[in-house]
Amino acid sequence: MDQATSDGGWRGSYEGWLEAAYVSLLESGVDSVKILPLAKRLNLSRTSFYWFFKDREELLSALISRWREKNTGNLVKQSEAYAETLAEAMLNVFDCWLNKELFDSQFEFAVRSWALQSPEILADVQQADQVRMEALGRMFMRFGCDEGSADVRARTTYLVQIGYISMQSREDITLRMKRIPGYVAIYTGQAPQQRELDRFFARHGYRQ
Repeated sequence: MDQATSDGGWRGSYEGWLEAAYVSLLESGVDSVKILPLAKRLNLSRTSFYWFFKDREELLSALISRWREKNTGNLVKQSEAYAETLAEAMLNVFDCWLNKELFDSQFEFAVRSWALQSPEILADVQQADQVRMEALGRMFMRFGCDEGSADVRARTTYLVQIGYISMQSREDITLRMKRIPGYVAIYTGQAPQQRELDRFFARHGYRQ
């Protein structure tokens, strides 16, 4: 919620400043996430920033928390979502790759680019990678894979998608959807059933 100053002006809000930082990060990288440019973007005074954040480092920390909670948190949740088969469980994970509300690929790319110049952020990214792959590994083991097989399948599933993001690969949605049954079969060893695909396509507003 925006806060008013004593003279009738506006300080903005915590979420407003954080959103402006997020947009700047995606547009121009972490070097653009600075207090004065953000204030100009928001048409607020520079001093308004300090009502919500101690300094720029606290803002950057909030950005990383937002990335961690959204991308890692939702991927883990999707890997744990109810599914009758391993193929259906994989389709639950694939929801992340098609729904920005679950997993923000642009945010992921921006944070990984940031990690190239910051050992601290690189450590955050490496930790997130480990947490995500372990979650996928548990998903495979839940459906009967042994630990070794689950690890390899989890790594294959995850690293291919990170490759898509890192290469900024773009696919027509029709082509992407046509490839998904094949990806599921390769990652899980099971072809998805048509009813599972129908539910998945419906979630994403896709008609075959």
